[in-house]
Amino acid sequence: MKGSAKGRRSIADRPKGAYGRLRATRPGEYVVLDTQNLDVFAMEPVTCRWTAVQLTVAQDLFTRCVTALRVTPVSTKAVDVAGLLYDTVVPRPAPQSWPAEASWPYHGVPQHLAFTEDGQLATMPACPPETLVVDHGKAFLSAHVISVCTRLGISIQPAQPRKPTDKLTCERFFKTLREGLIQHLPAYKGPDVYSRGENVEDAAFYYLHELEDIIREWIAVVYHRGPCDGLAVPEWPRLRLSPAQMHEVGIAKAGLLRIPAAPELAYEFLQARWRTIQHYGVEVDGLRYNGDALNHYRNSQSPYGGVHAGKWPVRVNPDDVRHAWLQDPDDGSWHRLDWEHAAGLGTPFSAEAALHARRLAARSGGWPDQPRALEELLARWDQGIVTGRRERRMAARLAAERAALPAVPGAYPAPQPAADPDAEAGPGPGHQPGDGAEPPAAGDDDDPAEIFDEPEDDGFYADAFEVLE
Repeated sequence: MKGSAKGRRSIADRPKGAYGRLRATRPGEYVVLDTQNLDVFAMEPVTCRWTAVQLTVAQDLFTRCVTALRVTPVSTKAVDVAGLLYDTVVPRPAPQSWPAEASWPYHGVPQHLAFTEDGQLATMPACPPETLVVDHGKAFLSAHVISVCTRLGISIQPAQPRKPTDKLTCERFFKTLREGLIQHLPAYKGPDVYSRGENVEDAAFYYLHELEDIIREWIAVVYHRGPCDGLAVPEWPRLRLSPAQMHEVGIAKAGLLRIPAAPELAYEFLQARWRTIQHYGVEVDGLRYNGDALNHYRNSQSPYGGVHAGKWPVRVNPDDVRHAWLQDPDDGSWHRLDWEHAAGLGTPFSAEAALHARRLAARSGGWPDQPRALEELLARWDQGIVTGRRERRMAARLAAERAALPAVPGAYPAPQPAADPDAEAGPGPGHQPGDGAEPPAAGDDDDPAEIFDEPEDDGFYADAFEVLE
């Protein structure tokens, strides 16, 4: 009886013979998707409290390169997996603050050549998957993910239940990540309760997007350029290769396949909801959308057949239900449809939060006022007030600075600055030529050293946060 109970169960369930394995012959042939609870707490920006996070990665089996990743609060959803697949096709550009060696180089072009074109190189290789190896989680086998894979021609191969060895490369990566990076971060909680210190939740320091940036940079700088024991080429089996070098070997053998990364490609990764177009627009989950693009198709049958004959595919982002998108079947152009209450929302609003707002409105009694319930819910979250674990999870997801799918250029109008009545009226009589800016407003005569002095009376700020009725 040695080792942990989890380890003993794994040993008891292993097969009698040798382990079988998938053998990839080129990059993108098999891409393994897996989710792991990170052994570190992050801080949510709504209530500034700690929260558990999950990491979902897509790893190429041939090169061991991590082609995409997502850090999500509490749990991973289908829209996160769809965004993960989008990143495998269209990698994110490297930030300006990253070192030059962290960016992925152009294939086939020597790195010492200079380019004058704009834009940053990608942080991870573009590797469109041919087959996805996933477990039986709801997020991986959801209708949303299956429909995206069907449109892009990607096969799905589920792993065997309770057989982590089917995704052993991802399991090994999670261990390397924990030992090489996670254990050195604040609020590290260990792989189990026996390895956890005291009050590690109070040490949560990084926000969710900051934690994701740290992991991305570590992968680009350390993991992709370090030797991997599981990589080998038949011509030189003892040669130690890094995932980046193995990617160059695979591209030299099989070539590079890329999907044209048009800006409208992101719409293909959104969830398709089949609806009819009525005189008032389209209705999805109780939310009505309308737009000028629907004028030619109101109360008409769609040209689509099959199970959804007579209906139109409306693309909806579950993380932001203020807008929906419809593709014109005549010219293939995409058009945005606005929710009827979107004008009162200045921030992304998820479908789960909209459903929760309707429940709150129904509890109030009488005729439910959904717009007022939405306004009150967002006002409470802006002040960091949540009434339960469910609201805390939804608020943390809404407050994330990055959506699961990137915004398409031109999809949202740029905010216009407010008009200045003084500027429209022209310069005043006291205006002198050459005055480009107003003088800064002067403050009081407090000494900067006095601002942070502690008051003599310890109870001076006792009622500073008192709630006034």
